[in-house]
Amino acid sequence: MSLKIQINEDLKNAMKEGDKIKLETIRSLRALILEFEKSGAAREMTPEDELKLLTSAAKKRKESIEQFKNAGRMELVEKESAELKIIEAYLPKQLTPDEIFEEIKKIALEVGAKAKEDFPKIMPVAAKNLKGKADGKVIKELVEKLLSGN
Repeated sequence: MSLKIQINEDLKNAMKEGDKIKLETIRSLRALILEFEKSGAAREMTPEDELKLLTSAAKKRKESIEQFKNAGRMELVEKESAELKIIEAYLPKQLTPDEIFEEIKKIALEVGAKAKEDFPKIMPVAAKNLKGKADGKVIKELVEKLLSGN
């Protein structure tokens, strides 16, 4: 089932349930899908496009949570966290840091990365292989950890 169809179904269900946060979040995702369709891409939304759209929406929520925490706005942190949880339900299962580290080790062996200077060799491959399954910031930190020998 495409993301658009899933979003429309979930939107109907959220309206019936009267869940304001879920309804608001799903509407924002639907707006992103409509924006893509009207962008002039002249093609159907691919699974890669869907993943990019969802990861972008999740990243915005994570950044907002961080900003609101710094400002001491806990009510907004709770709202953004609830929205993030809803968005993450549409994303592929996220890997644990240990699983990510194991994948990075495999990639390092494949590309022959051993030292900090090899960061440009391993990072693009790791980012591509783990796209949608792990946060880019976590991937970067774990690649640096592996290459520094910790």
